[in-house]
Parts: sequence; C-alpha cells; structure tokens
Amino acid sequence: MKKKRSLTRQIMLMIFVLAAAAIMVCWVLNSTLLEDYYVMKKKAGMAEGYQVISQASGEGELLSADFDVTFENICANGNIITVVLTPGGEVVRSSTLDFSMLRQELWDTILNPDQVNVVAEGKSYQMLLKNDTRLNSEYLVLVGTLEDGNLILMRTALESLRESASISNRFLLLVGLITIGISCIAGGFMARRITRPILQLADISKKMVHLDFNAKYVHGGWKKDPSLNLKAVFDRRQLAVVDGEEWIPGNEIDLLGNHMNQLSEVLERTISELKSANVELTRDIERKTKIDEMRKEFLSNVSHELKTPLALIQGYAEGLQECINDDEESRNWYCEVIIDEAGKMNRMVKKLLTLNQLEFGNDQVVMERFNITELIRGITSASGILLDQKGIALDIQGLDDFYVWGDEFKVEEVITNYLSNAINHCEGEKKIRIFYTRREDVLRISVFNTGKPIPEEDIGQIWDKFYKVDKARTREYGGSGIGLSIVKAIMDSFHQECGVMNHEDGVEFWMELSMR
Repeated sequence: MKKKRSLTRQIMLMIFVLAAAAIMVCWVLNSTLLEDYYVMKKKAGMAEGYQVISQASGEGELLSADFDVTFENICANGNIITVVLTPGGEVVRSSTLDFSMLRQELWDTILNPDQVNVVAEGKSYQMLLKNDTRLNSEYLVLVGTLEDGNLILMRTALESLRESASISNRFLLLVGLITIGISCIAGGFMARRITRPILQLADISKKMVHLDFNAKYVHGGWKKDPSLNLKAVFDRRQLAVVDGEEWIPGNEIDLLGNHMNQLSEVLERTISELKSANVELTRDIERKTKIDEMRKEFLSNVSHELKTPLALIQGYAEGLQECINDDEESRNWYCEVIIDEAGKMNRMVKKLLTLNQLEFGNDQVVMERFNITELIRGITSASGILLDQKGIALDIQGLDDFYVWGDEFKVEEVITNYLSNAINHCEGEKKIRIFYTRREDVLRISVFNTGKPIPEEDIGQIWDKFYKVDKARTREYGGSGIGLSIVKAIMDSFHQECGVMNHEDGVEFWMELSMR
C-alpha cells in the first residue's frame, strides 16, 4: 500500500504543481502586460476609427444618414467620445451633447503643444496621454485633421482599462484556485486509474517470483470487430487473446498486462519442462547409481558363486594329477565331482546369459495362443521321478483347459522354475498344488507348496539376482539365486504380473496371463 500512496501522491502533486504554475504564469502576465495590451488595442482602435471617419469626411459622407450607424459603432464599441470641429470651432458632429469641454480641450492641445505627452503619432494625428486633475483620471486623446480639413478629437478613459485588467486578474486568480482544486480531485481519480492496473501487475509479478502463475492480468480494451478494419489505427498494438477471443488493448498498460500474461504462460511452461527434465535427470542418476550398485553386487555375487565350484574343480583336478588315490573308484568319484561342479557353473552361466538378454530386450518375445493346462501336464510329467524320490504329492486335479497368450517356451521356464522351487522347499505334509484363479480376461496360475513361509523382510528381495533366503539350503540343492530374477524379467517382457504369498501352511508363487 505504501507504493500505491506514494505513486498517487506524486501524480497529484505533479498535477497540482503544473496547474498552479500555469495559473501563476497567467496571473503574472496579466498583472504586468494586460494593461499595456489593453492600451495598445485601444490605440489601434482609435487609429482605425480615425481612419474610417477621415475617409468618410473626404468622401463627403460624414454627415450622411448612412454613416450614422458606423459612427455610433466606432464610439460605442470602443467607449470613445468623438467630436468633429471646423477650423473656426463650429461643431460638425459629436457623439455627446456636452461637447464644450471637449472643444476647449482641443484648443488647449493645439495652442499648447509643449505641455502634452505624445504616446503615438500618425500622418495627420497625434495620440496624447492626459491627466484630468479634477477627476484624478487619465485619458487617451487623439487629436488630428480630417481629409476635408476639419479637426477631430477622440477621447477614452484609461481607468476603465485598468479596472478591467484588475477584475480580470482577480477573476483569473479565483478561477485558478477552483481549477487547482478540480485538478487535484481529477488527478486523484486519474492516479488511481493509472496505479490500479500497475499495482495489479506488481501483484502478478510478486506471485510470479514465488512461482505462482495462476494470477492473470484482467484485460482492458474492447473486443475486436471482424467487420472493421482497425489495422491502420492499431497497427502498433498487439491483439490479446482472452478466453479464445481477440481483444484490442485499451492503452499501453493493457499491452504490458498482455505481455505479462504471455510471460507468465511461457515461464510456467518452461519451469514445468525444467521440473520434468530435472525429475527425469534425477531418475537417470538414481538409475545409474542403481546400475552401478547392481554391477558391483553382480560381480561380487558371480565371483562368490564361481569361487566354490572353481575351488572344488581345481582341488579335485590336482588330486587326480598327483594320483592321491590310485583306485579306479576314487578317480571316478573325483571326476564326477568335477563334472557336477562344471555343470553347475555351466547352468549358472546360461541363466545369466538368458537374464541379460531379457533385461536388455535382446531376447525376442513370440506371443502365441496355447493351452496352458497341456503345458503344465507336460512339465509335471517330466518332474514325476524327482517328486517320487522326495515323497511329494502333486495335486493338479480339476485343471480345466484354458488358452492363454504368451511365449510358450518362456512360460514353460517360469512354471518349471516355480515347480523346482516348490520341490526344493517342500516340507511338512509334502504337498504341491497347482491351481487357477480367473479374473475376467486374466488367468492366474499358482504353484503352492507346504513348508516354511518366506520371512516378510525377504519377500521384496527374492526377485533380485543372487538373493537367497536360506543360503545353506540353496547351496545344498545347487541353486544360484537367479531363477526368480529370470521369472520376473520374463513376466515384465509380457507386461504381466507375478508374485508370492505366504499361507499358514506354505508358500504360493503365482503368475498372470491374458486370455484375450
């Protein structure tokens, strides 16, 4: 509010000073020059009247009825008393009945030329400035000779001119004071009219500083009429678009407001783009950091996983080389250990290659429609011997035939991995059950096994590469911790979901496939 009062006060003060200065200049000029200007005009009027009367006398029309109106106009309009005399002193024409004093004044002027104050002079006349000591008044007197030889005297009082000048000055001062008051009031309204949009723009700019771009300048002006060609008039003003309509700015402040609105929109869009780019950059940095951590973890895990089988292979190979046991049975056992460990390493490397292709999108996904139940029966049939050896009961009864969409080879790998995990972790009643859950056009395939539940803190990490809940048990059955990572990568390539749930008596792994 301080800025508003300050700007308003400055505008009002400026208007007051300009109005007061203008009135003061006019008053000073009136006081010093108006009287002289009146006298000059009066001289010119008397000289012009003399010329008209002299010309009429030369043409013999001075006493004609046609000249009466002209003579009366010269005397009345100029407030001039005029008398025309013959050289012998006889009155030819006069604008007043009391002409004796004027006649005497004429003779005194003619007879005493040294006692008069000549202020102007023409070819046949003189203008004199005389004081009337009796009335204490000053007169302007013209004494001259007409074309017909007669004498003329014209007189006008200067006191009336001074009084008119004084009245004019007083009236000008009064009007000036009123004008100054009106100017201050009008200046206040004008200042508010100017400062209101400026303050609105200041408020908008303040909000823009705090990144609030919702406030917009309320546009002045008027809607553009397509039927009128206003280009010649408004060629220097830009059209503003308000609510989809074109408006012509009313003044420069409206034009500035339109530019502020455009600036606000550009800044909002630019900052939005910068924020989006910043978020994306942050994600890229986080992704890079995560990739670096995964790379380090991957190298550590691979080194750890390969260290044990390589050590076993190296140890048993050195034993064979040094012939620690010469009997054939021992040599065969050494060779079996070497072959078994090499096989584990081979399988792990193949799984890593498969996972790498899936994660980087290098493995082509072939979507086709196939019978999921038939696929599951084939997988469970191949695992029948292993199930019998471990005494596990498999329940796949009641599975209806369902056709789903997916890469059949990769779906087989997912189910095989689920079944393998279920076999390796099956405990208690030693039961495995495969069942379906249908939700609209999605079929959920679940593999459940009895046994210990997965700790809650490990559920979110079992899909990570090389993560093992029970490392000792995983080593016991030769697990590498890559299988579920491959499952997750396969399901991501299908754009489908997979997951795990704990039950009171076991664990359920599930996957979803589209039926359409």
